[in-house]
Amino acid sequence: MAKNDLISGSIWDEYSNQVVNRMNSPQHQGEITEERAKELGTKLIVADFGAESCGDAVRLYWAVNEETDEIVESKFKSFGCGTAIASSDVMAELCVGKTVDQAVKITNIDVEKALRDNPDTPAVPPQKMHCSVMAYDVIKKAASEYKGVDMESFETEIIVCECARVSLATLQEVIKINDLTTVEQITDFTKAGAFCKSCIKPGGHEEMDYYLVDILADTRAEMAESKMKEAADASESGELTFDKMTLVQRIKAIDSVLDEDIRPMLVMDGGNMEIIDIKENIPHYDLYIRYLGSCSGCSSGSTGTLYAIESVLQQKIDENLRVLPI
Repeated sequence: MAKNDLISGSIWDEYSNQVVNRMNSPQHQGEITEERAKELGTKLIVADFGAESCGDAVRLYWAVNEETDEIVESKFKSFGCGTAIASSDVMAELCVGKTVDQAVKITNIDVEKALRDNPDTPAVPPQKMHCSVMAYDVIKKAASEYKGVDMESFETEIIVCECARVSLATLQEVIKINDLTTVEQITDFTKAGAFCKSCIKPGGHEEMDYYLVDILADTRAEMAESKMKEAADASESGELTFDKMTLVQRIKAIDSVLDEDIRPMLVMDGGNMEIIDIKENIPHYDLYIRYLGSCSGCSSGSTGTLYAIESVLQQKIDENLRVLPI
């Protein structure tokens, strides 16, 4: 049945033909009975999983060869929307012929991609991505039933964005490596928050344990604390470079050199100087100064004296320092 025969409106164009076909004519819907499992010489596994956020639920049936752990047959029953039916149908299909260990590695991303008409166009609109997450979760539930373990044992990482399968560790690493400052940047780099958006901040489609806004704030705070500690350690060991100093540290470092090498000469001639500001103009650092006393009207303040000040600071502080009198 064509899309336009079912519903009208541009939203329907966001669903692939595969989704439409499978929600109306699922190929693996049904159940596996104990009699059928015995006929196949397999063990019957029945697993239920429901999504509290939307009320959808799915029941997965596996007929598993206990000698090889191979899933010989897979069926499902879905209690929910059409997208949940389509996702469950593909999920059941992907399980057939795999061992239980291989099936656990099937993710919601695999399910969604299998529903696409072409590799580059998503099969469902972002807000329906959670339906494929439910399909992924019921696989873990079935595997846990078969192996006699908790389904959480199959999850080795803390997953923040279920839709894109992005872990907490990955998010923290990406923020640090790329010096990210906004949630939008996080989404661009990782796809976290690009689908149902529940993981961005509280109040979304479903309640989450972790939110991108908090992860960003906590990671940025950790980065700042780490940078301050590195600066303190470097300062104590005498290895702090100018580019890693704070503004106050830079002023103190420059003042120290000025007091030792420059100001004594200026004071002898009845003058002095003060630091007004330091601005980054990478690769340069522009030091703005003001001459005081007799130096304020001296013609050499913009020639010889200026050159001498700049030369000393470049040698002792940073070669990229430029001195600009105002």
